[in-house]
Amino acid sequence: MDADSQVITDAISARYLSLGVYSSEHNDVYATRANPASLAQLKQPAIAIYSERRFLLPELNLFNASLAYTTGSGNFALHVSYFGFNLSNQSKISLAYGRKINSKVDAGASFDFQQISQAGTYGKASAITGSIGVLFHLTDKIHAGINVFNPIHASFGKEKIERLPSQYNFGMGYDASDKLFISSELVKVEGQHVSVNACLQYQFIKSFFIRAGVATLTASYFSGLGFVFKDFRLDIATSYHPQLGFSPGLLLLYEFGNNKKEGAE
Repeated sequence: MDADSQVITDAISARYLSLGVYSSEHNDVYATRANPASLAQLKQPAIAIYSERRFLLPELNLFNASLAYTTGSGNFALHVSYFGFNLSNQSKISLAYGRKINSKVDAGASFDFQQISQAGTYGKASAITGSIGVLFHLTDKIHAGINVFNPIHASFGKEKIERLPSQYNFGMGYDASDKLFISSELVKVEGQHVSVNACLQYQFIKSFFIRAGVATLTASYFSGLGFVFKDFRLDIATSYHPQLGFSPGLLLLYEFGNNKKEGAE
């Protein structure tokens, strides 16, 4: 199994989306996939759909969907992913929960079911695992977080001959102004070197922003344009790998229901 099989269902053309968890202004339902503790910051229910064609190959299509629901005792999310094609694919379903511990700390956890499917004699194999995350609001503008995926060292199949690697994320973000956000994250996947993912976002006007960043492990660059129309948001993203080429992606996000902050007022 590929050493990074547990993150193969994560976007590479829009890595900046996961870095939004380290912001009080730019966190959203899709970003909560990266750290379940960030669910605590959502103010209203939302849904997101993301599609990516990795390296422009039809066999490497990625589809993600996320749905979040807010309550007075914490927020919940359902995340679904599919990567590959009919002869070889990997899917993932996650149930996540996050809530505020106090004004400075949020915590969350997810329960994940993953399955790999190969045509022919290999068949299917599944694994059950999860993640634990914490976010720290150091100031109104500076936020940090830790997320651990697969702390139980789960394996695929009954024979457990293929273990799902663990992953550790530590990141920080700085809301420099209402227009500028800067964030970086250290990612350590078991069996791989540490990667640094760094991102910068600038919002020209309320309805338009740009994002750009780099992932050091693969020496790849990623960028995106975002358009906001009331409760809708459209992101057009891409990444570039020096040897493998471009990976375009498209995100559609919609927030609905009552805003908890407005409701409280």
